Amino acid sequence: MKKPRVLLADDHTLLLEAFVKLLEPKCEVVGTVADGRALLEAATSLKPDVVVVDIAMPLLNGLEAGRQLKKSMPQVKLIFLTMNEDPDLVAEAFRAGASGYLLKSSAASELFQAIQEVCAGKAYVTPLMTKGMVDSFMRDPEGRSSSKGLTPRQREVLQLLAEGHSMKEVAAILNVSPRTVGFHKYRMMDQLRLKTTAELIQYAVRHGVV
Repeated sequence: MKKPRVLLADDHTLLLEAFVKLLEPKCEVVGTVADGRALLEAATSLKPDVVVVDIAMPLLNGLEAGRQLKKSMPQVKLIFLTMNEDPDLVAEAFRAGASGYLLKSSAASELFQAIQEVCAGKAYVTPLMTKGMVDSFMRDPEGRSSSKGLTPRQREVLQLLAEGHSMKEVAAILNVSPRTVGFHKYRMMDQLRLKTTAELIQYAVRHGVV
């Protein structure tokens, strides 16, 4: 049986190295990246079977990168990693196209099992989270409490602003004009009924955008 091709995305170098060591005997680790934009580029050329992705990554968070990846490579399996035990985030990850979801605290013991399960067409959620996730889905099946009302471009702008980039820097990263960034920013504030940039940043943090 051929080894699954795995791409790892996490901005913690030590963790990446540990995962590579853990997986190499049983999987073909085709690459490692440290942010969401690098992940989208690497996945296109490396064509992995499975992407293991940290939710909280710089420049483009794992959820947004995963959403975009599933559009261009629907067959790829996504396993999300996080330190966050919020069950609403699990539900949001599955709406973004996840096949698996692990907490970093238990990832070392569960990661290979999760890869095997998702390659077999099943879903894998760490047992530590299953109950909370079901409760979250029952409460909010459509994901109304998330940042779902925002467009993908708005969520990108929001993350970069929340990471402390100026409007000019955001414009350079996204390859658009500062005026376009300003338009997205004020449109979001209007949509979300927020009055200040600080409130917008708080919103981003509360909804797991950063």
